[in-house]
Amino acid sequence: MIILILFISFLLGLPIAFSLGIVSLGQIAADGYPLLVVVQRMFTGVDSIALTAIPLFILSGGLMLKGGMSDRLVNFADLLIGHFPSGLAMVSVLACMFFAAITGSAIAATAAIGGIMIPIMIEKGYDKEFCAPLLATGGSIGPIIPPSIPLLLYGVMANVSVAKLFIGGFVPGILMGIGLMVYSYFLGKKKNYIGREERAPLKDILIAGKDAILALIMPIIIIGGIMTGFFSPTESATVATFYALIVGVFVYKELKLKDLPAILLDAAKSTGQVLLVVAFASLFTWVITVNNIPQSVGAFLSDNVNSKFILLLVINIILLIAGTFIDTTSAIVIFTPLFLPLAAAFGIDLIHFGLVMVVNLTIGMCTPPLGVCLFVSGSIAKVSLKDQLRYLIPMLIVLIIVLLIVTYIPQTVLFLPNLFS
Repeated sequence: MIILILFISFLLGLPIAFSLGIVSLGQIAADGYPLLVVVQRMFTGVDSIALTAIPLFILSGGLMLKGGMSDRLVNFADLLIGHFPSGLAMVSVLACMFFAAITGSAIAATAAIGGIMIPIMIEKGYDKEFCAPLLATGGSIGPIIPPSIPLLLYGVMANVSVAKLFIGGFVPGILMGIGLMVYSYFLGKKKNYIGREERAPLKDILIAGKDAILALIMPIIIIGGIMTGFFSPTESATVATFYALIVGVFVYKELKLKDLPAILLDAAKSTGQVLLVVAFASLFTWVITVNNIPQSVGAFLSDNVNSKFILLLVINIILLIAGTFIDTTSAIVIFTPLFLPLAAAFGIDLIHFGLVMVVNLTIGMCTPPLGVCLFVSGSIAKVSLKDQLRYLIPMLIVLIIVLLIVTYIPQTVLFLPNLFS
């Protein structure tokens, strides 16, 4: 009943945080627990040093976006692969992958790269019904390639290595990007989407690469520092913020001091939204735990599922459906306490399971009816969700194939973490 009321609240359009809070408060009152529990559990939910990385990664993303890094990444990607059929489409996906490694945000990648590339693609004869879903699916790579707030949240909740999750996120993110570029290439040959007239000279590629190098090496600094033990994942967020500030102000010189108040305000709003969900989700987790809901779900699935293969399939189906109307961060904090004990009981590696969850839920950001990235790219291209479906469905098939690879071939995401550990 608790879960049912929660999902009814979602469908009625009540904000995720308030839905969690109202359902939890009602159950606490019904169970006769003191209301002091509400404050205690909400505070406990956000009282984690690891969570301080969230506002810092959000802030670093805002600084990089305003500091001119997106333009340089797009230019470099265009010179690198823009001469292929459907060249601009492939450039868009590659730019999203580069940008994902800077901000870790699907919405930011879709808005930043889409705002640059969609008008250019339409002007060059690409169907706008193709451009919008391509940028939405390309942007969804953002929360997978590190730094990743969903992976950070899962690591905190599951008490597993955030560094291993970050390293493991590279492979599925790259596979998703390659899959979308391959689809774009063959569609471009069929639809006669012409790229650049000729291959860019090596000299121009090297110049553009040099111009974008400071943006490209930032993920290397962050992940390299974590892997070598030079700083923790939380400290890496601080490094990323100062790096973005210095490069934007003193190197690219596009980030002005007058821009900082607006960037700080946006980061504060985004942080407040995320941490409010985390706080109410902590309360919700406590409520379902004391009511033995995870144990009941686990017992039901254990009685009806007798293999790891089927369990992962069932969980993937549930998450794919939930991801269509719950944002990735909220879904992570809701479903992790439900499925984590079951995954552990079936012997599923928790690093592998976390990456399966995040890859799955990010697909929901570009899946109807409430895929937020679709609305962002659709508003840029001025195309309705219905008109995007023709090209969106093959793209979703590509992403789901990658999800199945990650799900049933664990070494695709565990090889790198195990190698560097």
